[in-house]
Amino acid sequence: MDHDADLDALGLLCPLPVLKAAKRLRAMAPGEVLRVRADDPAAIVDIPHFCAEKGHELLSATEAEGVQTYLIRRSE
Repeated sequence: MDHDADLDALGLLCPLPVLKAAKRLRAMAPGEVLRVRADDPAAIVDIPHFCAEKGHELLSATEAEGVQTYLIRRSE
């Protein structure tokens, strides 16, 4: 799936992946898609929870070889 911006959160521990995603999403236009790559085990819970709390749409969450990839559509 296409995305408008990338966030490399590899090597960052909770809560940094979510904090950096929030900051990046604030700078994006509504409807744009952010791809986040993380390897923090807590991100599996934290990122979906963040999206639900802030109203962003979690388009996909996948994991391969220890790297989690999330596609998040910015809300209005």
